[in-house]
Amino acid sequence: MFPSPSALAACAPPRPLVPMDDVRASAPSPTVDAAPHLLGGGPKHSGLDLYARYAFAGALCCSITHGALTPVDVVKTRIQLDPTVYNRGMVAAFRQVISAEGASALLTGFGPTFAGYFIQGAFKFGGYELWKGQLIDLVGAHNAPEYRVPIYLTASALAEFVADIALCPLEATRIRMVSQPDFAKGLVPGFTRLLREEGVVRGFYSGFGPILFKQVPYTMAKFAVYEMAAEKIYAGISTPKDQLATGTVTAVNLGAGLIAGIAAAIISQPADTLLSKINKSKGVEGESVTSRLVGLAKQLGPKGLFLGLGARIVMVGALTAGQFAINGDVKRALGAEGGHEIAKVK
Repeated sequence: MFPSPSALAACAPPRPLVPMDDVRASAPSPTVDAAPHLLGGGPKHSGLDLYARYAFAGALCCSITHGALTPVDVVKTRIQLDPTVYNRGMVAAFRQVISAEGASALLTGFGPTFAGYFIQGAFKFGGYELWKGQLIDLVGAHNAPEYRVPIYLTASALAEFVADIALCPLEATRIRMVSQPDFAKGLVPGFTRLLREEGVVRGFYSGFGPILFKQVPYTMAKFAVYEMAAEKIYAGISTPKDQLATGTVTAVNLGAGLIAGIAAAIISQPADTLLSKINKSKGVEGESVTSRLVGLAKQLGPKGLFLGLGARIVMVGALTAGQFAINGDVKRALGAEGGHEIAKVK
């Protein structure tokens, strides 16, 4: 559906640094000389090899953070799906789950969570860098800083759309396992049962509309707010970015990621609630996904759509901060930290 990274990299002309004192728009060029180095020396990287490293860094940061926060996600999902039972807050809900089902219940859905977000993270972070580079080419390197926010938003939306095609079947499996603990004992049994009983479209993609409605605005806010927050933080530091200590860069990534995560959580909360509800059980025969969404939204109302927001802010804020910190460190370790940077600097 989209051109491959290798084809795009082969066709894209080199992008020089902007010759202005107060503006920078840099990007990894497909030429060997402009590609980043491995830490400690070694060969340089460009084209498909470079984007593969971006994708691997994204896969690791998303799978690790989402996997680590599986207990929080289990509790959040229970609050959304059964608010009459889990109605005393996040901490009390943790205790209720452990008391009723044991501590192991907090890891329900860990398999599909880790696998799904490993795949999704590769497409999301790798695709974001890919599309950002193409959009820089489209508007021109000299104009890119003035159009940086639309570039961030468009690149992240395109990357997330592709990522969600891969994520949706595993997310549907996870939600079914969390909402029905006896549905399956693991990822493979749950995945195959859902496929066998409900088919590809109804079983795996009945929540595709809600997941796009949730994930696309979430990712747009996540990347755009992160980029702008990091830009402001770096602007307040007298030392140039390329001269900062590794720990300082990681701290900036954490701080900007936390800000981005809070904003993204609030924006995407209603769709997250609808996604949990629509994947909880089968729909009525012949009922369209749109009809189910409209009916659920009317039934829940504005207050119901924001059920579990507190838990989700904690979860999304923490995982987004962790993602950008891990992503930056892994890219640096892989020699892929050049990236496409568009920023107004002093």
